[in-house]
Amino acid sequence: MSVETADTLAVALFSELLTAEQLARNRMSKALPKGMEISHFSVLNHLAHINEERSPAQLAQAFHLTRGAMTNTLAKLEWAGYVHIRPDWDDARRKMVSISPAGRRARDAAIAAVSPVIANIVDEIGENKVRAALPVLRDLRQKLGALGDLE
Repeated sequence: MSVETADTLAVALFSELLTAEQLARNRMSKALPKGMEISHFSVLNHLAHINEERSPAQLAQAFHLTRGAMTNTLAKLEWAGYVHIRPDWDDARRKMVSISPAGRRARDAAIAAVSPVIANIVDEIGENKVRAALPVLRDLRQKLGALGDLE
C-alpha cells in the first residue's frame, strides 16, 4: 500500500471513529438517568464488572485519565452515594474505592436506559456486521493503548 493511500485510510478511519464516538456520547448522555454523566457510568460499570476495590490511581490508569480528573469524578460519585472511599489500611497515603449498593442500582438503571438505544443501532446495522467489527475495534483499542504506554 502506498504511503498516500495508507495516510488517506488512516485519516478516514480516525475521522469515522471520532465522529461515531461523539454521536454515541451524545445519544448515551441523553439516555442516561438524570444527573448521571458518561464518566460516572463508566466508573460504576468498571467497578461493578471487576467487583473489587481499586485505588483512584488505578482507576485513572484504567481510563487513561489524570489522577485529578478521576478524583473529581469519584468525589461526585461519593457525594451521590454511589461509591465508598476508604483509607488504604496498608498505606495511609492511598485510598480505596468500591461501588456501593446504590451505585450498583444506578449502574443497572443506566444500563436499562441505554440498552434499548444501543440495541436499536445494532439492529439497524445488523448483528453480523457488528460482530465482524468488534475484533477490529478491539485490536485498534489495544494498539492505541500500547502506544499510550510508550509515551
